[in-house]
Amino acid sequence: MRAVAYHRFGGPDVLAVEDVVAPTPESGEVTVRVHAAGLNPKDVLVRKGKFERMSGRHFPRIPGYDLAGVVAAAPEGSGLAPRDEVYGMVQAWRGGTCAEVVCLPADQLAPKPTSLSMAEAAGAPLAALTALQALRDDLRLRAGERLLINGASGGVGSYAVQIARLLGARVVALCSARNLERMRALGAHEVIDYGTVDPLTTGPYDLVFDVFGNRPYTQSRRVLRPGGRYCTTVPRPVAIAAEALARIRLQQRRRLVIVQSRRLDLEALTTWFEAGHLVSPIDRALPMDAAAEAMAYIETKRARGKVVLHIADAGDG
Repeated sequence: MRAVAYHRFGGPDVLAVEDVVAPTPESGEVTVRVHAAGLNPKDVLVRKGKFERMSGRHFPRIPGYDLAGVVAAAPEGSGLAPRDEVYGMVQAWRGGTCAEVVCLPADQLAPKPTSLSMAEAAGAPLAALTALQALRDDLRLRAGERLLINGASGGVGSYAVQIARLLGARVVALCSARNLERMRALGAHEVIDYGTVDPLTTGPYDLVFDVFGNRPYTQSRRVLRPGGRYCTTVPRPVAIAAEALARIRLQQRRRLVIVQSRRLDLEALTTWFEAGHLVSPIDRALPMDAAAEAMAYIETKRARGKVVLHIADAGDG
């Protein structure tokens, strides 16, 4: 099969499309023919070797954690069958969705929303699951609370604005001037241009969700109400330590979201997509051969929504 692969850690130039051995499903796994794969900042960090201790050094590596495609084979009792259209996220550090065939556990997949194209569906799982689980489980968002989202225009941030609104929050989006109207269109009640307003002079907020990772708790607590809660997506050592304390209930104000691939959560997202309450924001969808270009664009940190690769020859949008 064809796949995007790399044989050493490095920049986008290490990526190439090549022929690799197709995976063989393990017990309980579903075989999916991938139509589109989403790329994320996580792919950049793994490709650079930043998470080498967790991801390992085995090569060649295939990037990608998001996918949308069609079931080729599924075990009995999985709730899926050949020709079903599905979407999902690979939980393991190995990635591998930027390939024509992927095998993964059935509970990491759900039926694809019929309202989304393959590209739109492929852009959803990791970012939308991260936003949902951070807001609902880590920040324990309650209706009526005022939430500041730092980095609102990226993949996770774009979903966080929408999901927070659906959960009843008063949403304040922090972004650049070029994204202000887009954030309003996605449902933000208020928008702040970080180029003209220091966010640390605003507030107070009940919650801060630091998607971009440049507003650590030591800064963000200045704009939090007493008892306010903070969550980040960036696993810096201090954030990891705070999350370890949160897991044993020694503190609950500082959280690090660690996204989990769950069919039940994907199905909850599907309900919102099908009802028209949630949209999948795609910045650009590129052919498989443009993987290096796609990765380089993500590294600019200026993507407005998700970056997706077409994997199947059909290149359906």
